[in-house]
Amino acid sequence: MKEPLKSIVDAFHKYNSENMAEQTFALSSDEQYDLLVVAPSFTPYKLHMDEYCKVTTLAERSYLSSFLVEKDGLRIAWVKIAASAGNLIDHLAICTELTFKRMVFIGAVGALKADWKLGDVATPSYSVSGSMADTYLMQKSIRDSMLFTKVTPDQALADHIIEIARGKGYEIRKGSVFCTPTIAAEYIHLDEIREWDTDLIEMETASFILMTDLMEISGIALLVVSDNSASGAPLVGRTEEQQKQYVYGRDVVLPDMILTLAAE
Repeated sequence: MKEPLKSIVDAFHKYNSENMAEQTFALSSDEQYDLLVVAPSFTPYKLHMDEYCKVTTLAERSYLSSFLVEKDGLRIAWVKIAASAGNLIDHLAICTELTFKRMVFIGAVGALKADWKLGDVATPSYSVSGSMADTYLMQKSIRDSMLFTKVTPDQALADHIIEIARGKGYEIRKGSVFCTPTIAAEYIHLDEIREWDTDLIEMETASFILMTDLMEISGIALLVVSDNSASGAPLVGRTEEQQKQYVYGRDVVLPDMILTLAAE
């Protein structure tokens, strides 16, 4: 863990309690996990992983839950959080108490360009930080904004995962991402957001990339396209074919890649 994050976590503990991962997620700091999955809204049950894995629900809170997913000796800690950069930062800060080899962020993403289809799986080439939460994370003073900074993930890891996916018959595309702090209010600003010329839009990947670097843990974000404002493919009210494509990306590609990442 890098010193800036260590300072954040130490201050977090000073004003709260020790063993927050145990109290919040019922995950033990004494155990080692092969993978940590962080997901706004997605659970292993939603991805139907309980049909071929042992899934144990560990904790169910008002807006988060946690699970242990086991298969062929693999142990995956799974944390479902609420949406937003702030939630991602807060809960990954708690997860610094845990021991795991790698982490993966999974979520849905909206497309801003017409050549993206529902169900396509993407990983960020870079993410534009549209949330002030990252300023609190990265800057010594919150007056020194890093709003709209481009954040780049580990490209070698992304290329490696894309190649593994290709060998399985899946296409994972690199795409640039704009990270918005709001869903309802993003639509009125879509023309302005498109000036950043990103392919995709979601809420957390800039913060996830920053946290993987600060935690000094290998990590990748995998995103399934759920809607496309450029082509008119909706989030709510998809056609039967659109729903079929989306479910394949969510329920087939993502779970297989999660197990593959855990086994590496």
